[in-house]
Amino acid sequence: MSRSAVLLCLLVAACGAAPSTRVRRPRPRPLLDGRIVGGEPVDISQYPWQISLEDYGWHNCGGSVIGSTWVLTAGHCVRGTTPSELTVRAGTSTRESGGTVFDVATIIEHELHSSYTRDYDFALLEIDGSFTFGTNVQAVGLGTSELAGGTAVTITGWGTLQSGGESPVQLQAVTTSIVDRDACNDAYGGDILDTMICAGEEEGGKDSCQGDSGGPLVSGSTQYGIVSWGYGCAVEGYPGVYANVPSARSWITEKTGI
Repeated sequence: MSRSAVLLCLLVAACGAAPSTRVRRPRPRPLLDGRIVGGEPVDISQYPWQISLEDYGWHNCGGSVIGSTWVLTAGHCVRGTTPSELTVRAGTSTRESGGTVFDVATIIEHELHSSYTRDYDFALLEIDGSFTFGTNVQAVGLGTSELAGGTAVTITGWGTLQSGGESPVQLQAVTTSIVDRDACNDAYGGDILDTMICAGEEEGGKDSCQGDSGGPLVSGSTQYGIVSWGYGCAVEGYPGVYANVPSARSWITEKTGI
């Protein structure tokens, strides 16, 4: 038997012997990396907490200013990265242009974040330097309790406007509604955990998706969610799923003092 054939046999035997740690899921679970579907162009002065998290200068995720040196984003946006790879661009409506760019000094990914279940999809970034607050840069407030189903919320970001499309240059925003947890769990087969909330329209058409993970879901000037995951984008019957900011409020305070 050739050496390559022996190696193939050993690999087959090893794979057959290794137990799987994953369980079957009723539906695929693609990440929303954050496109805004069904929204409209807006100016950064309307949502001055919005930042672009860049990877070697390219827009990768969204995030929000929560203090003079701190940004809140999604855990999956920073998994496997180092501070030297990332920069934060604040104070601009234009993707990859304008505003002020800050190096990232520290990444704090939530200790319980699971890449598979998307549980605890939170991360904090401490910048090198501090934000100068003004018309185009402000800290967002952080919610302490979940919003009721039907409450109007707004999601912002620079993600693509349609599946497989180009990312917009101008910041986009879409307004939709919180979806009751029980209804969202019906759609996702019980996968919606306490660290998640849902938002969208029953008929679809308004959502976040590729290019904007980590971005804020707000009601007024208070943040209640972080773009996290979902089935497709703006698909009828499948709301977007967001990390539940009130569920992480004490963790944020513990790490940042905010």
